[in-house]
Amino acid sequence: MVRIKPAGDQAVTIEFGDSIDEAVSARVITLERSLKNDPLAGITETVPTYRSLLVFYDPMVLSGRDLARHLEARVDAATTPGTADARHFTVPVCYRGADALDLYAVAAERGMDPDDVVALHTGATFRVFMIGFAPGFAYLGGLPEALETPRLAEPRQRVPAGAVGIGGRQAAINSLPGPSGWRYIGRTPLRLFDPERSDPAFFRAGDIIRFAAIPPEEMADLDRRAALGEMIVEAEAPW
Repeated sequence: MVRIKPAGDQAVTIEFGDSIDEAVSARVITLERSLKNDPLAGITETVPTYRSLLVFYDPMVLSGRDLARHLEARVDAATTPGTADARHFTVPVCYRGADALDLYAVAAERGMDPDDVVALHTGATFRVFMIGFAPGFAYLGGLPEALETPRLAEPRQRVPAGAVGIGGRQAAINSLPGPSGWRYIGRTPLRLFDPERSDPAFFRAGDIIRFAAIPPEEMADLDRRAALGEMIVEAEAPW
């Protein structure tokens, strides 16, 4: 059952469920896409999460009651998109050396060889469920069950941008340097957040991702090119 609730005096939240679930995420993204493709006067911003969509509005243009009525109609009329409608990306990751902060510890905890962890990780298909915590930080679904690993008991004070992590049954890509308790098994040279770009956050909810292992020397080259502003990853045709 969909629930529409006020969130202060200039926003409402539309809840589609209570769990991390691809079908719930698809409904969130469908509603957001509907509001972007056919804008409703008075809506100023939308923020998709795992299970809900936060909609900000201007109460001088649109009342909360009218907004709720319009949203109910949009939800009833919306059809859920397939993954073929999503953007697809292959993201390079170095799983070696200093970039593999927790790879060996995760492998030991899961009773695996580190190469098996990498093979499982690169063999999976991930979905961007939401952007949050920090600008451009990508929360991912699709982590193989065999790789599910609890977060660190004591968070690190600084994890680099681009670190590719595991937190329980979730996966993520770090967008900015900062503290974190996630387990990080590799790093990508891709810049997930750049305020100079027209769209500062590289990913958006609904994107589909696969990871590709690269050696340290390629990582160094891509790091250099990305630092110069080169776009090192482009959207691909659906797999």
